[in-house]
Amino acid sequence: MEPVHNERTIDSTGDSYTIVTWNIGYAALGDNADFFMDGGKGVNTADRDRVEQNIRGIKEVLDKESPDFAFFQEVDRNSDRSHRINEADEIASSMAGASSAFALNYKVPFVPYPVPPIGKVDGGLLTLSAYDIENAERIALPCPFKWPFRVGNLKRCLLVSRIPIEETGKELVLVNLHLEAYDSGEGKAEQTALLKTFLEQECEKGNYVIAGGDFNQTFSNLDTSKFPVFEGNWQAGIIDADSFDDYFNICMDADTASCRSLAEPYAGADKSSFQFYVIDGFLVSKNIDIESMETIDYDFKASDHNPVVLKFRLGALKNE
Repeated sequence: MEPVHNERTIDSTGDSYTIVTWNIGYAALGDNADFFMDGGKGVNTADRDRVEQNIRGIKEVLDKESPDFAFFQEVDRNSDRSHRINEADEIASSMAGASSAFALNYKVPFVPYPVPPIGKVDGGLLTLSAYDIENAERIALPCPFKWPFRVGNLKRCLLVSRIPIEETGKELVLVNLHLEAYDSGEGKAEQTALLKTFLEQECEKGNYVIAGGDFNQTFSNLDTSKFPVFEGNWQAGIIDADSFDDYFNICMDADTASCRSLAEPYAGADKSSFQFYVIDGFLVSKNIDIESMETIDYDFKASDHNPVVLKFRLGALKNE
């Protein structure tokens, strides 16, 4: 997988950086939308004008936050559900001169269900960087679905981007992820186990590692009582936080919902009984100093997820 390059390098540690992660819901799941797989009715959830409006909203947030790095999930390039708009190019234009990498996780010539059908899908993960991505790799994750159901489901993956740190000889390893949503639990567990193994191997090399995105799970050490799961709604998985404790700090904002249910449109709904989740965030290796982390309450205007923003510094390497 060959990334789009630029010529900017990270020369030393100590500087402050900002990274954003955002599941943009293929720019068709704004506050007007519901979706049939979440208990709603919608399939074609946005006309072309609304998709373009949502993209503008996403770009406005990027302009305001001005990140050095950005992870996006559910980014379409040529899909019926988003009117064949190349969202990857549109969003990349907000970070002028950015290096970028894209990994497909949903490419189907025609998804025949429901009625009306989803149709053609061409989408995946997009990583943007103000610094040159020297190389990028797509790592396939286990798929829990059997044929024929697997044909119409996402083929989940990790998008791994590597940025050299000139002073140290190490790398900043950025892992963009979108883990399983609609399985019975086994798929999430297998995918999380593979993720953990990969991340720990990178830490053992002495690299700086940030993994982020839509986990479709929360971590066991988070108090998410502010957002109880009401009966009959989708339940996020739970990751054992202790299993990541040796190498990583967990960055999820339990005070602000990062995702909302698509059982009904958000605009005009009773927010007191609406279903919210905390499932988006970052795993940050312990050689990285965390300055701040928060979920930006964008009120789900442009997507069924809110963006999560992390500010950090690369710590000095210990003598080996």
